[in-house]
Amino acid sequence: MKKNMGVADRTIRIIAALIIAALYYFKVVEGTLAYVLLALAAIFLLTSFVSFCPLYTLFGINTCKVKK
Repeated sequence: MKKNMGVADRTIRIIAALIIAALYYFKVVEGTLAYVLLALAAIFLLTSFVSFCPLYTLFGINTCKVKK
């Protein structure tokens, strides 16, 4: 797996995951929607920590800066 996510993408995904977790914790979202959002938050965190997004490879997106 080659890194394809830049710092900005990773930061945005981590913040989004934290917001989703807070919404669930404070019971703003409940039921099936809450579980779907929690799964999405988990995927966001996982892809942020490994700096690799499988969907980016399918669409040919690479936001990681190239080292010279």
